[in-house]
Amino acid sequence: MTRVLDAAVVLAGGSGRRLGGVDKPSLTKDGRSLLDRCLAAVGPVPTVVVGPSRILPAHCRQVREDPPGSGPAAAVATALPLIDDLAGRAVVALLAADLPGITPTVVARLAGALTGEGDGVVLVDPAGRRQILLGVWRVGALRTAVQARGDWTDIALRRLLAPLTVLEVAGGAEESADVDTPADLARWRGITTP
Repeated sequence: MTRVLDAAVVLAGGSGRRLGGVDKPSLTKDGRSLLDRCLAAVGPVPTVVVGPSRILPAHCRQVREDPPGSGPAAAVATALPLIDDLAGRAVVALLAADLPGITPTVVARLAGALTGEGDGVVLVDPAGRRQILLGVWRVGALRTAVQARGDWTDIALRRLLAPLTVLEVAGGAEESADVDTPADLARWRGITTP
């Protein structure tokens, strides 16, 4: 049976410091932005986009963590109340908006791997690193983790997720790539650098 994704949270803030302060989700290749690719990967499910104001499809809601730039854990804590109508076993994708290789197939593979024993599933890159902003989670488990602390400002997302049971799915280099540096951007756009 194919597991259905019930909602998505897309983290589209951050300062893009290593790219000179550029708005990473708006970076494009072939006329499509990184954010557009991410939204296409989750499909038309209710989606919360956390970050600065943007023009978004009708199924998306916009929110900004408070204070702005207070990190991914604070962004998750800010987004969850906007999907509080979901039952605890509902499946929500939690994705960064700088993933050029994200596709509906990747998201479906992650959702399909979420079994009864897990709170979430993340993609693991070829080097064995968990990509915690490339996964799917039971919304109830995320709520419980967020409620363990009153304020998640400047706290690592790994700390928020630490109490949860995380399953892993092996991913390829293209699937797990993100755009953090000028070299990452050039690689994604197919630009050869000297």
